[in-house]
Amino acid sequence: MKSFALVSVLGGLAAAGPIAKRQAVSGQPIPFGPFTFTSTFNMVATPEQVIGANGSAPGEPGAMGLYNYGINSELDIICYNITLMGVTGPYQSPATTATHIHEAALGQAGPPRISFPNPEPADSGPEVVKRSSGCLQGPFTTGIQANGQDTGTGFTLAQIEANPAGFFTDSHTAAFVPGVVRAQLGAEGAAAAHRSPAPGSRIP
Repeated sequence: MKSFALVSVLGGLAAAGPIAKRQAVSGQPIPFGPFTFTSTFNMVATPEQVIGANGSAPGEPGAMGLYNYGINSELDIICYNITLMGVTGPYQSPATTATHIHEAALGQAGPPRISFPNPEPADSGPEVVKRSSGCLQGPFTTGIQANGQDTGTGFTLAQIEANPAGFFTDSHTAAFVPGVVRAQLGAEGAAAAHRSPAPGSRIP
């Protein structure tokens, strides 16, 4: 698969320094990202998109999330830049963290395949902004067991590139356990960068 340059919102990640706060995460945290990505995904997550195990379960009213991912499937590395706005209360999930990529189509629930460090407060003010950024490399684990094994077992980032519409991203809180916000990776416009800029480009 051809390699694409990073879009601007992810531009700082490939040269990002070490992750400042170590949470239990899905894969191996790495101090530097790849110079090129084979795909990028940029999503706006909203509470209306949240789906629970038994159907619609809207998330926190007024909340919003910006989830930006850069994938190098050849190295099995994913870099992330996540911002949550209007999300209140503590995180809660049976997984190792409460911020994930799940495998499921639009309108469906499904198991987590990757867990990311939860966004932490970045500003103070009337609306608390929470952020998390860094890079992880497989193999991935989630801390959730299904059929006797972790739901991240055997998962690779190439699976996202093969079927982005079959995956979504979200975060969970104690008040909104099914999800506080959600976005589908394959939604219209979400993977626009996956098909755009010139192949083979590198970060300056």
